[in-house]
Amino acid sequence: MIRNLLFDLGGVIMNIDRNRCVAAFKELGMNNIEEFLGDYGQKGVFGALEEGLISPEEWRAEVRRHIPHEVTDKQIDDAFNHFLLDIPRERLQALRELRKSYRLYLLSNTNAVMWNSKIAEAFTTEGLTVNDYFDGITTSFEAKVMKPDHAIFRKVEADFGIKPEETIFFDDSLANCKSAGEIGFHYIHVVPGSEFHTLLAKHKAAGNL
Repeated sequence: MIRNLLFDLGGVIMNIDRNRCVAAFKELGMNNIEEFLGDYGQKGVFGALEEGLISPEEWRAEVRRHIPHEVTDKQIDDAFNHFLLDIPRERLQALRELRKSYRLYLLSNTNAVMWNSKIAEAFTTEGLTVNDYFDGITTSFEAKVMKPDHAIFRKVEADFGIKPEETIFFDDSLANCKSAGEIGFHYIHVVPGSEFHTLLAKHKAAGNL
């Protein structure tokens, strides 16, 4: 019996656009930005920020080493936040509706810069906060480990007392989905152009849940 729904954030709940972020950093003068931004995860100093290994202040200092002129903290943060677009209201409504039948959890590879600014803001569309949509939240920068490492899924299990066999995991990265599946989670791969609530309904109608 499925009791829990575990959601990735970017590409599942929140719309993202890597190319906008790349363009914003190049406009600042960081021409090697593509070395750091992956489609489903960050690398180098950006990955270290996402894994909680360095602080936002240390991250900005490293970023400045790649920019040939002075830039402010806000300029750097704003460029990074160009990765994020919005959360459509219908997805927020779907989360609230699903929470009537399931326990909802969030598991995101993210960082303190985005989490405390653009992400927090995006969840206020309905006058609520991110904590009003989920029964528990795990972020990579706080957990000090990133998907697809099994350890972050085990942390979700331990922190919230959930069982993989009673949980469906939604992610736009197939590698993350397969990692969750390896340790017993059900999963639904949310491909570009699809909606998590529509995919869930199709799985239920097909008797797969």
